[in-house]
Amino acid sequence: MRRFWSNKWVKFAVVAVIYTLLCVVWTGNLWMLLGLIVVYDLYISRLFYKYIWHYNGVLCEKYPLYKSIWGWIDAILWATVAATLLHLFVFQLYKVPTSSMEKTILIGDYLYVSKISYGPQVPNTPIAMPFVFNTMPWSASQKSYSEAIKWDYHRLKGIKKIKRGDVVVFNYPAGDTVLIAKRLQPMAAASYYDVLRSYQQTYGTTEGRRRLFEDYDVMVHPVDKRENYIKRCVAIPGDKIKIEGTQLYVNGVAQQTLDEQQFIYFVQTTAPLTEYALSKAGVREWGGNMPYYYLTMTDQAAAKIEKMASVTSVVKYDNTEASSDFYPNHSRYSWTQDNFGELWIPQKGTTIELTTENLPLYSRIIEQYEGHTLSVNDGKIFIDGVETKSYTFAMDYYWMMGDNRHNSADSRFWGFVPEDHIVGKASFIAFSKGEDGIRWNRLFKKIR
Repeated sequence: MRRFWSNKWVKFAVVAVIYTLLCVVWTGNLWMLLGLIVVYDLYISRLFYKYIWHYNGVLCEKYPLYKSIWGWIDAILWATVAATLLHLFVFQLYKVPTSSMEKTILIGDYLYVSKISYGPQVPNTPIAMPFVFNTMPWSASQKSYSEAIKWDYHRLKGIKKIKRGDVVVFNYPAGDTVLIAKRLQPMAAASYYDVLRSYQQTYGTTEGRRRLFEDYDVMVHPVDKRENYIKRCVAIPGDKIKIEGTQLYVNGVAQQTLDEQQFIYFVQTTAPLTEYALSKAGVREWGGNMPYYYLTMTDQAAAKIEKMASVTSVVKYDNTEASSDFYPNHSRYSWTQDNFGELWIPQKGTTIELTTENLPLYSRIIEQYEGHTLSVNDGKIFIDGVETKSYTFAMDYYWMMGDNRHNSADSRFWGFVPEDHIVGKASFIAFSKGEDGIRWNRLFKKIR
C-alpha cells in the first residue's frame, strides 16, 4: 500500500481529480482546467523545480540568514492559505455591531458562522487581499479586490436548508452601491437607495440624481463584497407574510413571539424610573423623562415594569404611519414597520403573473438580482426588450427580520434576500465582550 501511494502517477491522479471537482466542476469555469498543467508539473514533469525552484534550496544551504527568512515567509504563506480556505469554505467569525438582534445576540458578541450548514459558495471575486473585506485599511474607496476575474454563483450542497427561525448571516442586498462623501459628513447606516430617494423627493428625479453625484462618490460592490448583516429568517421561499399590529403571520398563522424578542413600549409614571430598576427588569435601551419614557424590552420585561407602583401605563408601540422608507418604497403600498403586507416570497422556478400593480414588489429582483433590463411603456411591461405578462424566478428568496423589532433595519425596509447573498448560519457565540469586560456566561452559547 505504501508503494502504491508513493507512486507519482497515483498522486497526480488523486490531486487532479480533486482539483477538477473543486476548481472546475464546482466553479463551472473551464479556464480552470489550465491548472492541471501546474498539477502535472508538480508531480510528473518537475520542470519548474528543475529550472527555477531548486535554486531556493541552494540559497537556503548557502546562506543561513536567507534560510531563516524563507522559513518565516513559508510559514506565513501556508498559514494565510489555510486561514483563507477555512474562511471561504468552512466558517467565519462575525462581530455583532448593532443591537438589531438583542436580546438574542448582543453588541460585542463574536459569532461562529457555519458555511457548511447551507453549503459554502464560490467567491465572486477570487482575486482579493487576504484578511481584508472590501476596502483597504487605509482608504474608504480603495477596493481590496480585483474584478479582473469574476465567477458566477455556485454553492456546494449544505448539511441543511434554511428554516424559519434560523439566525442567518448574509450579504446586505442594498449594499451593492455604497456612498462615499466628497464634501458632506458620511451618513451612518444610510444606503445609496435611501439617500437617492431623499434627493429625488427634494429636487426631482433628474436633478436629485445629479446633486447626489455631486456630493458623493459611488462605489459598486459584487455580492461577496457587500457588508454582512445578521437577522432571523422568518419566511422561506413560497411563504406569504403579513404583519398586523406588530404580530407576524406566515401563511395565515400567527408566529409565536420569542422570549428574547423586543419592542418599544411607551411607559407613563408618577415617579422617575431608576437605571437600577430598569436593569433589574432586563431593560438595556431606554429614553425620555418622567412622566413619559420609551423602553425597548421583551414582553416579559414589560409585564415586570407594569407591576411597578409608580407605573400608570405601558403601551406597545404600533407604527401606523405609512412611509416610502418601507419596502417596496412605492406610493402604491402604504405599509409600515408594524403593519405590512400581505407579501409572497419568491421561489425558484415559480412563475407569477406580472402586472403594473405588483411590479414594484418584484422589480428589484428582476433588475438587480437576476440581471434583466426592465421597462414599462403605455402600461405594458418589457423585460430584456420583450413584452411580457409573467415572470419565472431564477433563485429562491428569504425574508429576514431582527429580534429587536423596532430597532432593526431589515427586510421591511429593503426587501428580499436572494439565495446567492446567504453567507451561513450563526451557530454559537465564540467570544463576547461588553462595556464591563468579557461576558463569560455567553461563551459557546448556542444561538437559537
